Amino acid sequence: MNKPHFTFDCVGKCSHTHARAGVFHTPHGIVETPRFMPVGTTATVKTLTSAHIEDAGAQMVLSNTYHLHLRPGEDIIKEAGGLHKFMNWNKPMLTDSGGFQVFSLSKTRKITEEGVTFKSPLDGRTIFISPEKSIEIQNALGADVIMAFDECPPYPATRDEVIAATERTYRWLERCIQAHQRPEDQALFPIVQGGVHLDLRAQAAKSLQEFDLHGYAIGGVSVGEPSHFIHKIVRATAPLLPENKPRYLMGVGTYKEMAIAIASGIDLFDCVIPTRVARHGAAFVRGERWNLKNAPFKRDFTPLDDTCPCYTCQNFTRAYLCHLVRCGEITGFTLLSLHNITELIRFTQQIRNAILRDRFVEEFGHWLTSEDPESSEESQH
Repeated sequence: MNKPHFTFDCVGKCSHTHARAGVFHTPHGIVETPRFMPVGTTATVKTLTSAHIEDAGAQMVLSNTYHLHLRPGEDIIKEAGGLHKFMNWNKPMLTDSGGFQVFSLSKTRKITEEGVTFKSPLDGRTIFISPEKSIEIQNALGADVIMAFDECPPYPATRDEVIAATERTYRWLERCIQAHQRPEDQALFPIVQGGVHLDLRAQAAKSLQEFDLHGYAIGGVSVGEPSHFIHKIVRATAPLLPENKPRYLMGVGTYKEMAIAIASGIDLFDCVIPTRVARHGAAFVRGERWNLKNAPFKRDFTPLDDTCPCYTCQNFTRAYLCHLVRCGEITGFTLLSLHNITELIRFTQQIRNAILRDRFVEEFGHWLTSEDPESSEESQH
């Protein structure tokens, strides 16, 4: 029996934490949560095809409104039949609002109540994006889940600056809802802001629920603040969001931070880290980050991870990968990207399986205690 679009079913809970296993229903299929989503910024996950991403176990992919607006333009993608057809991805998709990218252009952008004006990094032309424009672009792109246009305060920022950004995010959400033309087949998620101030996060989480939307996101984390702030924000904020809706933590994708977030009740994650570190010759293996350029790998003729089902691990050795990355061969970056994405998706799938057996704490509890970000530690391999 097909469920209505954007229904979220909780199918398992951890008896010791807020972790839960769920099923999110979308027009393009289901997403089993918790789940890591690969990032296809410009309608492609860097160096990989849609077939690669499907083989990696991806059930949902993220793409970027800001970049696609700049190039090729939402009109071309709409003419192609929407983002799914344009990139040949027939499973669920999510587009962010462009807010984070716009606000990261701090030297060229101007924020007003109406929206944000900035100069294109491609050709220098002046571009204006408002809440209405962001939704118009995302309606044209046609992803299953679209994000409200928000103001992402930087870190550090004064409390008054964070209050102003959080209140503007609320007002902009009202305008996003009014502008949304495809509510039947595109779910609109609002974004909880509030910086590192837990009381502001709590207020935002409460106020956004007035609109009873299909899911909720926590944004404005992993923007330069120490990792312990991320943990505190997520632990305090996630349980305040509705239990019957998916919860999405934006821009987070390391082992430890995903485990801590899942324990707090988060369902969805995205991050560019698996492909970014791959392009620097690094691989995620069983909770560690290995630099494949290191000398010991030159004569290591074993798979990267003999428990991993990905094409890379099933067909190539560490020595070959070492050779490729030392030579700067694109094939090496492709093979490592494929493995890294598979690894992080497997990690969230393994956690899901543990939750269904109520063994999350027993099997993944070691990730919940350390305050040192695992992403900054490299194995001595």
